[in-house]
Amino acid sequence: MRRREGAWAMEYGDAQPRQARECFQAERLTHTIQMSTAGSRIDAKELGVLLGVFVAVAALWGTPVVTPLKILVVLLHEISHGIAAVLTGGEILQMVVDANQGGRCWVQGGNLFVILTAGYLGSMLWGALILIVAARTRYDRAVSAAIGLFLLIITLLYVRSAFGFSVGLLFSVAMIMAAWKLPVGVNDIVLKVIGITSCLYAILDIIDDVLRRPGIGSDADMLASHTGIPSLVWGSLWVAAAIAAALTSLWIAAKGERRSTAPTVP
Repeated sequence: MRRREGAWAMEYGDAQPRQARECFQAERLTHTIQMSTAGSRIDAKELGVLLGVFVAVAALWGTPVVTPLKILVVLLHEISHGIAAVLTGGEILQMVVDANQGGRCWVQGGNLFVILTAGYLGSMLWGALILIVAARTRYDRAVSAAIGLFLLIITLLYVRSAFGFSVGLLFSVAMIMAAWKLPVGVNDIVLKVIGITSCLYAILDIIDDVLRRPGIGSDADMLASHTGIPSLVWGSLWVAAAIAAALTSLWIAAKGERRSTAPTVP
């Protein structure tokens, strides 16, 4: 009887962890399916916030309210030229930004094709990245602080126009103070406004500077001189790429924050 009981007890002792493992595996599979399904769904609340920000920015587009944001995007445009130069073996000499939403970045060396392409598309990617990080994470204050410090370093090292230098410092201090003093929710909205404005401005700027006014000395005009391909072709390609990137970033951002509820290992 003892042997039978012992045998039975041993069998039961083996079955219990096996059943627990099977339950955990089933739970993990269910969790994976739920996460996959959740990751493909649009968050209605997040979509509403993004649409609200977009409508507000679009409604105020021609007013002085959005002008500072446009100038920030111009600075990001010039920074993108500079980063492209550095990444392709060149160096940044200086940058200027003016009150008419114009800017210049002087570089030495690097790949000219990459440098010229990086301006419009770079500001587009800045906006997309900021928008996605703001919508999909809770690191809004850290992102605001990082942007502020980054703008401060670039401004001190390379911006050489009085207006551009002042704007760079103001935005740097504003982003750092927002990260330090304001709650996560406010930083989240600020980042989304910057992200959407950058995406929208990049598209409209390409249309205005390249497609509507060819020959004004835009990046596409210089690229046309470098490659022999008309600026309208480059402008059309850039607009298509910018629109695709904007729609993709909005789709990703509209899914809201990533949430994980991983099952507990027995």
